[in-house]
Amino acid sequence: MAGARLLIVGGGRMGGALAGGLISLSSKISDIAGTMAVVEPSERARSLLMARHPRLVVLDDVAAAAGASDVGKGSLDVVLAVKPKDTKAACVALAPFAPRRFLSIVAGVTTSLLEGWIGASVPVVRAMPNTPALVRSGISAIAPGRYASDSDLSWAESILGAVGEVVRVPEGMIDAVTGLSGSGPAYVFLLAQAMVDAGIAAGLSRDVSCNLAFHTINGAGRMLLELPDGPEKLRDDVTSPGGTTAAGLRVLELRSVRSAIVEAVLAARDRSAELGREPAPE
Repeated sequence: MAGARLLIVGGGRMGGALAGGLISLSSKISDIAGTMAVVEPSERARSLLMARHPRLVVLDDVAAAAGASDVGKGSLDVVLAVKPKDTKAACVALAPFAPRRFLSIVAGVTTSLLEGWIGASVPVVRAMPNTPALVRSGISAIAPGRYASDSDLSWAESILGAVGEVVRVPEGMIDAVTGLSGSGPAYVFLLAQAMVDAGIAAGLSRDVSCNLAFHTINGAGRMLLELPDGPEKLRDDVTSPGGTTAAGLRVLELRSVRSAIVEAVLAARDRSAELGREPAPE
């Protein structure tokens, strides 16, 4: 890993997406190949990463990867993208190499825990990304730990910006972020399933129903992002009094769909908070 400066620990779906996003932002893959490496113990995941990015360094051991860097102690940036149960072991293995800073996308592990495991007042930034990062359309929230500066947050934004947008929040709001945007894609996928089923029930083929539903959701999302009007105005614009949309919305309101969505986000937020209070993963 000669010259490596950025080490992504965990090459699964999200870690691999980050590596791919960073490579896509580089004008020359050789530039990234010389400054970034990924640690992934799963042979299958390593093979997939190397097949996608042939010149990316992908290793199977945290300590070996950090020790192979010739940039010296205090110059290695780390992105933690492992499972919660593997977080402490990864931090302990990396601590002797005195990384310069950490970005953690591990769910439910607080900055105070990470700081304790890493030691030496290393700046830690905690993030909650979501799965649209896999297609570089994600949204991530970041929160600083005790020792993280504004420049550390900017660094974290540059990493996560490779796969989507980034917002800053206090760490106490990470559970709310988890309930809204972290779990949010699943709510949209459930809506998509329901729309497809409804189209089939109305007589459309599955292929046509999927095409119509998925493009409708995609187009509506783009309108929310690209037009100046908010969701209330956009909804009003497509709803004629006594028309078809009004008839459909009336059913959704009678079934308390809006209330159910609010309750779902709050339930996911509360569960995230519960997980954060459970014994620290070993």
